[in-house]
Amino acid sequence: MKIHEIKPALGATQADKRLGRGTGSGLGKTSGKGHKGQKARSGAPRPGFEGGQMPLYMRLPKRGFTNHFRTEYAEVNVGDLNVFEANTVVTPALLLATGIIKKTLDGVKILGGGELDRPLTVQAAKFSAAAKEKIEAAKGSIEVM
Repeated sequence: MKIHEIKPALGATQADKRLGRGTGSGLGKTSGKGHKGQKARSGAPRPGFEGGQMPLYMRLPKRGFTNHFRTEYAEVNVGDLNVFEANTVVTPALLLATGIIKKTLDGVKILGGGELDRPLTVQAAKFSAAAKEKIEAAKGSIEVM
């Protein structure tokens, strides 16, 4: 098989609607747009346009606030750390390399979900109280970076 021989699966493509090709086609004359009116003309209004009336998205009150300076942490549950061997130093770089997190964002926070069954030295920006307990219960240690 060559690249120029590849074809889409049957039913994956559909022929374009051929407008204005005579009355026998069913899409001749007005080409499926009916007679006159705003929707029959070119340049129909954008979605959400209400004929000049103030649109709904502008009538509704604006509420809330987004803090653009917030700190956002990449979150990892304690149970996800069981992939590492005992006595490993778990760093954000190691979590990134193993694919447990996709981005470090403003730091890594370890949460208390799951159980830890081996001693690990975990380095992160933040730890939840439950995560601290579980890591120390498994004879591991934590280091706040």
